[in-house]
Amino acid sequence: MSTMRNLLVAVAVTVLLAACQTTAPAPAPEKEAAWVPLVTGNSLDGWTARGSAKWRMEDGVIIGQSPGGQGHLYAAPVLQDLEVKGTFRVTSQGKDANSGLYFRANPPADNPDGYPNGYEAQICNSQDAFTGWLWKPGTPTGKASALLTKDAEWFSLRVRAVGDEITIWVNDTEVTRHRDREYKTGLFALQCHNDQMTIEAKDLYYRDLGKS
Repeated sequence: MSTMRNLLVAVAVTVLLAACQTTAPAPAPEKEAAWVPLVTGNSLDGWTARGSAKWRMEDGVIIGQSPGGQGHLYAAPVLQDLEVKGTFRVTSQGKDANSGLYFRANPPADNPDGYPNGYEAQICNSQDAFTGWLWKPGTPTGKASALLTKDAEWFSLRVRAVGDEITIWVNDTEVTRHRDREYKTGLFALQCHNDQMTIEAKDLYYRDLGKS
């Protein structure tokens, strides 16, 4: 009887120890926020134009042109940690086609029609600091590794900004990774830098990476 009881106790202890040593299942990875469209329908509702450029929507494509002087088109969400993507095309009608996708950007308080205070993923195929470079107002800041775009051809652009780390992809190829702390939060914006040029943008989406 004593032997049987001791055997049962030993089996119970063995089972308990095995249960304690079982590795707990790994927690499921956190899901990132869903992509949200920056354009709803075929209108520019939720966007605000500043400067001289003229903006319109045609068949789901934002088109920017300027009769003289630069302009910017701001989108509504104010974000800190973010990701934004879209498909773009620039064409020249006489002058260099120069545009950009801004993020963490705000109109200057003393001149709302001026260049935004914020970061710009450059869109320009005719200068040294070309498409994919990171710019701050008037200053090329983060160097892109290669020029992968041409005028009059559609290309994809994606930006991820988390804390001070900013990454830019052109046609799904990472071209820029840079750290900068100057601008913490702001809007998205599109730029039409010169007259005699056209910027087109479509399939614009963002996600807020600061959501818990």
